[in-house]
Amino acid sequence: MSEKDMSRNVTKRHDFADYLGLQEGGESVFVLMGTGFTTLDENPGAKTSKKKYVNEAASSSSITSYETVFPFESDLIVQQEAVLALYRVGRNHCTGSDAEFPYVRVELWDKADGKANEFAARLFTVSAEISSISGEDEIAVSGNLNAVGDPIDGTFNTETRVFTPASAEGGQESAGGA
Repeated sequence: MSEKDMSRNVTKRHDFADYLGLQEGGESVFVLMGTGFTTLDENPGAKTSKKKYVNEAASSSSITSYETVFPFESDLIVQQEAVLALYRVGRNHCTGSDAEFPYVRVELWDKADGKANEFAARLFTVSAEISSISGEDEIAVSGNLNAVGDPIDGTFNTETRVFTPASAEGGQESAGGA
């Protein structure tokens, strides 16, 4: 019997897991951005530079940088820590570092070799831009998580909720915890 051909399976949204880093009792912990979030996308925002040389009919383009944005929409469910933290940024008009969070995007289809509950992940610092707190009946919170600087590649353990940078695969350095 042959194995099922998986070469055309499209990755689903639930194959990503997103975690927001919060301060609880003096410690940094990552909380799942699941229940409450109706949209949480990624727009890499590639920036280009174009130049046309005199001997060419077409201009040449190069990627020069990225301005990654994670647009989100969520229902205001106060029992969901990530939703409540983002709501408070808008409610309290937080700016600068008061509106910044560690944020991990985990690719659940890309399991780390030989490690239980560990998957490929990227750690970002994001600034929370809350654009709307609205609703006639149920209240929704929406906005953008704007990347600050470059992401860090690594792995994330979904059980212990610890991010390990790729450069520290030996376990020298990690972020977060349960």
